[in-house]
Amino acid sequence: MPNIKSSKKDVIRSKIAYEKNKADKSELKTAIKKYDAALESGDKAAATAAYTSAVVLVDKAVNKGILHKNTAARKKSSMTLRLNKLA
Repeated sequence: MPNIKSSKKDVIRSKIAYEKNKADKSELKTAIKKYDAALESGDKAAATAAYTSAVVLVDKAVNKGILHKNTAARKKSSMTLRLNKLA
């Protein structure tokens, strides 16, 4: 643990950012899993709804700096291809 006041604050800020990023990553992973489950069930309407929410969360993750833009593009492309194959 640091002794300097500003360093102590940095540790606290870092922990808060870590917790927020962890929660956002968890929410993203959950949305992708729900999308995968909807695809497995074969329900086109549910898969489309899950796809929309997952894509929104992927884009938000890019804006927050959680995902790299190319990673997000790859995930969205993969999800779109799998949704189109369901049709």
